[in-house]
Amino acid sequence: MPKAVPHEKPQGELSLRVLAMPADTNPSGHIFGGWVLGQMDIAGGIHAAGQAGGRVATVAVDAMVFHKPVHVGDEVTCYTRITRIGRTSIAVTVETWVRRQRLGEPIHVTEGLFTYVAIDTHGNPQEILNKTI
Repeated sequence: MPKAVPHEKPQGELSLRVLAMPADTNPSGHIFGGWVLGQMDIAGGIHAAGQAGGRVATVAVDAMVFHKPVHVGDEVTCYTRITRIGRTSIAVTVETWVRRQRLGEPIHVTEGLFTYVAIDTHGNPQEILNKTI
């Protein structure tokens, strides 16, 4: 489960970097939480697929904590770390950090716990052979 309080430095592997754009805003002018969640899912999926050695599918977002909003023009980075590997599933903690207007120190804005299942070419669950974290 993600920590309830943000910390000072990113933990895990840099898995995604993207720029928050005006088309991704809500009526208040902040970036939609769903857009952020989608970027986090992409980052977690990249890390999980590398661990599984093939395709994965998202099966759950077990927890999500939003600490601060994301603004237009923020450089958004997602850091990932595997927290558990089961027979066919992988749990990945994803932290999202931003640099406002691509400047300054990173700010921890959100984190979540995502679960993926390894799948074969037919979309059926398959065993994860590499269980080393």
